[in-house]
Amino acid sequence: MTDENASTGVIPGGAEPDETSGSWRELFSGAHLTASLVLAGGVAVYAMNTFVTAALLPSTIADIGGEQYFAWVTTSFMAASVLTSMLVARTLAKRGAARTYLLAFLLFAAGSLGAALAPSMEVLLGARVLQGLGGGLLAGLGYAVIRDARPERLWTRATGLVSAMWGFGTLVGPAIGGVFAQLHLWRGAFWLLTAVAVVLGVMSLRGLPRHSAESDDFGKVPLASLGMLVLAAAAFSVAAVVPVGWPTAAALVTGTLLLAGFVAIDRAASSPVLPRITYRRGNPLTWLYIVLGILSAAAMAEIFLPKFGQELAGMPPLLAGLFGATVSVGWSFVQLFSASVDDERARRRLMLLGPVLMTVGLAVFAATQRADAGGIVWVWVGGLVLAGAGVGLAFPHLSVAAMRSTDDPLEGSKAAAGVGTAELIANAMSSALVGVLVAVGGPGAAGSTAMGAGLAALGVLGVIAVAAALRGRR
Repeated sequence: MTDENASTGVIPGGAEPDETSGSWRELFSGAHLTASLVLAGGVAVYAMNTFVTAALLPSTIADIGGEQYFAWVTTSFMAASVLTSMLVARTLAKRGAARTYLLAFLLFAAGSLGAALAPSMEVLLGARVLQGLGGGLLAGLGYAVIRDARPERLWTRATGLVSAMWGFGTLVGPAIGGVFAQLHLWRGAFWLLTAVAVVLGVMSLRGLPRHSAESDDFGKVPLASLGMLVLAAAAFSVAAVVPVGWPTAAALVTGTLLLAGFVAIDRAASSPVLPRITYRRGNPLTWLYIVLGILSAAAMAEIFLPKFGQELAGMPPLLAGLFGATVSVGWSFVQLFSASVDDERARRRLMLLGPVLMTVGLAVFAATQRADAGGIVWVWVGGLVLAGAGVGLAFPHLSVAAMRSTDDPLEGSKAAAGVGTAELIANAMSSALVGVLVAVGGPGAAGSTAMGAGLAALGVLGVIAVAAALRGRR
């Protein structure tokens, strides 16, 4: 990116490279098949682990105790994930794609093995930290390696495949966890995750480059920036589980202040976590990260959807679980279609249409909440699938726009890895937000209305953010 573009906020790529030869068939051809499976598998393992663990926790606590640590099973994993997601670009430049992926899968496998063998909840928490360290690398690598190891004509389709795995994990994770919990074999789920991680780690050595083409001159590790962001993620996670009232407010305020502190420290750092262009006035990368985070937040509604399905519509547990995946269904399937779009003008329209559909879908859901829902449940399903479709339409193109936000190799690697970091931070913040909205709204339909309306309002901010990001290209 030239200095002029950096200051005016123009996203490079006004004259797009010829991508007509890029196709799904090429992405899964012999030359790219193993790499595509590793990239998609890494994100899928991360996403599935989150929901597998949630489904297993009641059985786990019944076996080894530690109910007082219930919330920290998720918080410890999330905080560790945010930390290593910010080290993706540095690790990738030093070790290359193959060895970095191997490190990530080995960390995740070690954590999963520790969880499978854990004799107590304290040991399980330590294992979850190891899982998170590996998972954060996997979440960021899925995007960073696309930029570094795949031809540009395949970026959009590869991004669509990788980010669709978040929805895939939401669909498959609860089912896997539920089956092992039903069989009273909760440790078996972690043994399965261990085996999958080891297999994917071996595949990464065979399908990815062992050396990086990028310089590894990143400077000192920005410990102050990293610490502030990890603490912010932890504060937002705590906000979702403390009693509603002043503890919730204190946790949210603390998280917000820590996040602002991260921005201030990282902006002044000699070797910042995020690309320097993120902090330049008018640069679109800031807005791209914001809207990617907002779109990711839509899926956090699924935390409470099974509960509302049972309470308001009388769904049996299995059907309520399927209802809980409606946003992910829309996200995953539509994203694979959207990633096939190569026309630049159409891409811009999809970027803008995405948060619009997210807003409309969630607003429909919020406006139709009532007890004894009956047949109106299908309206809920339609609204939630529409919201997920909006995420799927925009996400791959926004991610690629972030990858193309600079021509500098080091900054470009940071920009690509930042997509995963933006998702993880958004998940921590929005999961807390959803929990607070439901609690403040009150029991029954009032809580679900508050959740839907709050996320719809967030979608409006997403429309504004993507419009700001696209303005420089007109």
